[in-house]
Amino acid sequence: MEGPKGELGIFLIGDQSGFPWIWKIHPPDFINLQILPQLVKRIKLVDIMTILGVLVIAWLEREISAGIQQRIRLEYAGPLGILQALANGTKLLFKENILPSRGNTRLFSIGPAIAAISILLSFSVIPFSSCLILADLNVDIFLWIAILSISPVRLLMSGYRSNNKYSFLGGLRATAQSISYQIPLTLCVLLISLRAIR
Repeated sequence: MEGPKGELGIFLIGDQSGFPWIWKIHPPDFINLQILPQLVKRIKLVDIMTILGVLVIAWLEREISAGIQQRIRLEYAGPLGILQALANGTKLLFKENILPSRGNTRLFSIGPAIAAISILLSFSVIPFSSCLILADLNVDIFLWIAILSISPVRLLMSGYRSNNKYSFLGGLRATAQSISYQIPLTLCVLLISLRAIR
């Protein structure tokens, strides 16, 4: 029995002999090659190279940092640990979303989004080239400092919305640490900007 397109697979075929059934494996020539140009138009080579570049850079970062710290490198997931990215992605897909039973789950879920948004918004003031500036303002430095000041609010909210006094105290401590790190950073950035104005 064959499929209409000769699908790749193993089929039982009778040949009128003493052994009535044999296995027949069809080659993968059933692929519709007419769709290939459309796929090539949609998937750019730059996209593929970017994804592969990220995987290689993450692997190199682990290998180089292990060499600097004189510890054992990646060795379990494939040869030289090159399959570690695949293992990490698989692990991430099967992670459980843990929410507090007594807390506010909606507010608890907003915390990672606030962290990601504050980091992505901070890139809006960086001039990547003379033509690629997302927010070309006169107060770029102040906007960058204001965007980075969203992070302590996220830490405070994450401790509060868990409805646990120890988590709330931990959130207060993390907020105080984050603010204490941002004050010298802000002063350094402002001093550099004042020096550049002169």
